[in-house]
Amino acid sequence: MALTRRHVTVAALAAVPVAFSATGTAQAGEQRTLYIAGDSTAAQKYSDAAPETGWGMALPFFLRKGLSVANHAVNGRSSKSFVDEGRLDAILALIRPGDLLLVQFGHNDEKTADPARYTEPWTTYQDHLRLYVDGARAKGGRPVLATSVERRKFDASGNAVPTHGEYPAAMRALAREEGVALLDIQALSLALWQQLGVEETKKYFNWTETEQDNTHFNPPGAIAVARLVAGELLRHRVLAPRDVRRLDAEIPESWITWPSPATV
Repeated sequence: MALTRRHVTVAALAAVPVAFSATGTAQAGEQRTLYIAGDSTAAQKYSDAAPETGWGMALPFFLRKGLSVANHAVNGRSSKSFVDEGRLDAILALIRPGDLLLVQFGHNDEKTADPARYTEPWTTYQDHLRLYVDGARAKGGRPVLATSVERRKFDASGNAVPTHGEYPAAMRALAREEGVALLDIQALSLALWQQLGVEETKKYFNWTETEQDNTHFNPPGAIAVARLVAGELLRHRVLAPRDVRRLDAEIPESWITWPSPATV
């Protein structure tokens, strides 16, 4: 975990941030909610899926008390299907001025054979992302875009290989066009997997005796990615230093819990 902490801390301390709402008013001392709209890499997992862990489950460990996380990410969703199922509307019905809407989609937008989920990077993907941006702003919230965390894939020479095609570039371009904070988790996670290497990264993904999953995380992986997200929220001045904690601290795996599906 030392590699992970150093990697994120250097990036997080590269700037001296101040948190602002969508209207430019400081929000550091107020009760706020950070909503997550995303896919299975971020989603809450339950006891029947353990040890699979979404990074959204670990994000609260890095945020101050009073800044709550409402994780609406759901397995298998794309920017399109999340909207079509009414899940964005459900968030927008709750969001208040000063709240944050963190959006990470791409894994399932890439599924060309599934018209319910597929989007084209430079057209329909950007069109759907604008719905999140415009919707959050209309409610006085602040939208934040995050490029998709990378899968675990290496070439024969041991180099970490990007897997998301043009989707990260399309999101970066949209963020510039719309003036939205962009957390480049794709680039940061790719660099982290490169640092860790072929064998060490297996400890971060959902590799078990029965499954070799190079997309979803176990507790160490979810904690590492959540650390990247929190560091980027700080670096891009979405959150103030007082909003973020433990960026350079060891987070025990035992802090991750998987509730029973029956209790949901």
